[in-house]
Amino acid sequence: MALLGLALHLLVPMVTLAAAKAQAQIVSPEVHADRTVTFRYRDVGAKKVDLGLEGRDAIPMEKGANGVWTVTTEPLAPDLYGYTFGADGETRVDVRNAVMKPNLIWQSSMFLVPGNPPEAWEVQDVPHGTLHHHFYKSDVIGDQRDFFVYTPPGFRPGKKYPVLYLLHGYSDMASGWSEVGKANLIMDSLIAQGKTKPMLVVMPLGYGVPDFANPFHPANRERGMGGRSYENYKKGLLTEVIPAVEREYRVSSDRKDRAIAGLSMGGAESLFVGLNSHDKFSYVGAFSSGGLAADFATDFPGLDATKANKQLKLLYVSCGTDDGLITFNRNLVKFLNDKQIKVQSHETPGRHAWMVWRRNLIDFSQQLFK
Repeated sequence: MALLGLALHLLVPMVTLAAAKAQAQIVSPEVHADRTVTFRYRDVGAKKVDLGLEGRDAIPMEKGANGVWTVTTEPLAPDLYGYTFGADGETRVDVRNAVMKPNLIWQSSMFLVPGNPPEAWEVQDVPHGTLHHHFYKSDVIGDQRDFFVYTPPGFRPGKKYPVLYLLHGYSDMASGWSEVGKANLIMDSLIAQGKTKPMLVVMPLGYGVPDFANPFHPANRERGMGGRSYENYKKGLLTEVIPAVEREYRVSSDRKDRAIAGLSMGGAESLFVGLNSHDKFSYVGAFSSGGLAADFATDFPGLDATKANKQLKLLYVSCGTDDGLITFNRNLVKFLNDKQIKVQSHETPGRHAWMVWRRNLIDFSQQLFK
């Protein structure tokens, strides 16, 4: 009995070690040279597992030995992708991948399919700017919040740089455009190639009401909360964030050196701020915007074609053709055309996804401050 007990005592750690080694051998995701990607997810008890890949429909996975579910994609275009696993209807991140896509509501894992040559959002051997993180108390909105500032390579305080205010979408954090959109790397690449002017990029938190991105917060179910958020956000940006940036970095305060753009909710906010304050911005960009009322005349009550066409050097509206917001954006462009306001409209392949918005930023930023 003593010998049997000793054998069992030695066997248990060996079995545990073997199981741990088997777990460690599961690699996910695995990006192949042909740009196909293999995903692996271990769940012995699951009946059905799907891969949720950003910009695509759910992809069924197949169960193999030891309860490991696997799928290999078709070749993917070079880009950053978010993904999750759906196991019997429950969403799971990839525990074998340390790279996370930060989000206040929809957390997911993230991976890179590299380009050859590298894409603008990849780290390259070029001069790099600096990303600064600021915290402040907003008296307008009533909470503690933050914003990020990208300064270009060779930044010199006191030089009158132009500034792009770049806004994230609903459920993102202030870090959305830097962590996921890679706006700082995009600017590094474009500046190094001489495709865009050195500029500051300011990426503020995009909510005009505290805890607005919490769908379970009772206040966010109140009637009119969305409109209040837009109004507060506009006031906070114009009276707190912009003055703070201009004090801290001593950049240009001239309207011709200011641009505002954003994605989804941030695109709607860019329109709401920019078109209702076009005396303060010369460039306005809206990428897959959504969240405004369908009655654009109510959203932009003082919009005057003569003033807008004189003061705005660029009004840029874009959306993916497979995005659920394409009709909203087409109606917006029609409204602007009917008012004879000059607008640059772009429809590109893609859904409501970062793959579309990174390319929008690349295109938009090359047209700024000319």
